[in-house]
Amino acid sequence: MGDVLAGFHAVWEFESDSVLIRYERGIRTPKLFQALGERRVPLSAVEGVTLAPGKRGTVVLRLLLRVGADPLLQAAAGQLKEGSDPYRLVLPAERETLAEYYADELKGLLAESESGPADRYLVPAPEAPLQFKAYDGKASFDGTSVQFRWSWTGASSAKWKAGDQSFAVADLADVEWRSPEVFEGHLRLIRRAADAEAAGPADQDPAAVVFGLGYGPVHESLPFAAAVLAAVRTRGPVPVVAAPARRDPADIAERIRHLGELHQAGLVTDEEFAAKKAELLAEL
Repeated sequence: MGDVLAGFHAVWEFESDSVLIRYERGIRTPKLFQALGERRVPLSAVEGVTLAPGKRGTVVLRLLLRVGADPLLQAAAGQLKEGSDPYRLVLPAERETLAEYYADELKGLLAESESGPADRYLVPAPEAPLQFKAYDGKASFDGTSVQFRWSWTGASSAKWKAGDQSFAVADLADVEWRSPEVFEGHLRLIRRAADAEAAGPADQDPAAVVFGLGYGPVHESLPFAAAVLAAVRTRGPVPVVAAPARRDPADIAERIRHLGELHQAGLVTDEEFAAKKAELLAEL
């Protein structure tokens, strides 16, 4: 088709085998769109297209993706708000005729495409490296492993006892993302050998980070979850574990101080305190 259709916050470029969505930057553009930058959606990933009236004199053109075709939507698991749906193009009502034309053209092309659940991801995942700050720690993903580094101000004693965590993609089975816009938002890594029912609350699980007001926002944590999920599904090679980097002495001292507070409060035993202190000192 080779045509371009501009709407609010995004521009769709129609090609013979895909739709390239370019998201605008600006204070009114949803932050998730800005974080994504652009998305190339092959027609093989599209189940259908709809055109419907929108709010306040607008119409909405929307791509309906096949189940399992996009790691971002799979990680979101239906939790995205309507305004944050990256596959909705909102246009002024006076452009309805033009939007209807493109919808009909797409429907004609989709008639020749596969339908039903996809057996692999067809839309590229956000690229690593990615990171975000959660309430109880910092999460980072380099493409082969996920690291959780706990915050002394927010992490539970259970996480402090467990220590900072590193998870190789090859050892993971799934990723659970619960939106920070709902109660008990979190990102949890499901390990291949773990008992999911024994994981417990996210604030006590060393394989999870919890969100909160201003922590783990959708535009940071969801692309992160999608990238990890895509890596898990494609089962990349087992990474070579590099030697741990030396820590900042001031950071180590602060962690030992917080560990001492937990010990004095009776949340850490004498043995646990001694072992963890020795572990922290060994990182210097």
